[in-house]
Amino acid sequence: MTDAAECKPEITEHEQDEAERDDAHLDDIEEGAGCTEIWEHLAEQRDE
Repeated sequence: MTDAAECKPEITEHEQDEAERDDAHLDDIEEGAGCTEIWEHLAEQRDE
């Protein structure tokens, strides 16, 4: 029996590039930030 948590499907280069672009706007947010911090960060970027 295999453990589903150990299953790591291969990610294509195109998928990796797309994934990096999709969350690039969150690069300045500290790891572990909550919804409020993320919302504030996005609102500040929108104002600029």
